Amino acid sequence: MNKGVCTALLTIGLAQFLKIPIKMAKTGKWDWRTMIETGGMPSSHSAGVSSLATFIALQRGITTIDFALSSIFGLIVMYDAQGIRRQAGELTLKVNEIDEEVERLAGQQDNHYHDRNERRLKEILGHQPEEVLGGALLGIATGIIGHYLTKKS
Repeated sequence: MNKGVCTALLTIGLAQFLKIPIKMAKTGKWDWRTMIETGGMPSSHSAGVSSLATFIALQRGITTIDFALSSIFGLIVMYDAQGIRRQAGELTLKVNEIDEEVERLAGQQDNHYHDRNERRLKEILGHQPEEVLGGALLGIATGIIGHYLTKKS
C-alpha cells in the first residue's frame, strides 16, 4: 500500500484515539465512544492531511505538484473543519435550545428529556481553531516519523 496513505490513515486513527485520554483529563471520565465521534482535540482531519503533506514534502520535495495538491487539499479540509462544520454545530445547538424553549413556553415541565434524548441533534460537528492546530502539529510530527521509518537507507 502507498506509504503516504498508510501514514495519513494511521495518524487519523492516532488522533481519534488521543481524544479519549484528553477528554478524560477534562471530564474525569473515560468515554470510549469519543474514538468514533466528530469534533474534539486533536482534529483528526487536520492530523491526516498534515501528515500526508509533510510525508510528501519529505519524500518528493516541496516543489512537486504532489506537495502542492496535498497542501491545498489540506488547507481546504482544515478550513472546513474549523469553519463551516463548527458553524453547523453551533446552529444545531440553537435548534436544540429552541425545541426546549417551545416546550417551556407551552407550559410543559422540564424533565430533562432533551438531555437524554438520542434523537437530539449532534452539536459538536467541527473544531475550535486550537483543535485544528493541535491536529496539524500531530500530523506534521507523524509525517516526519513516517518518512524516516519508511526511508530507504
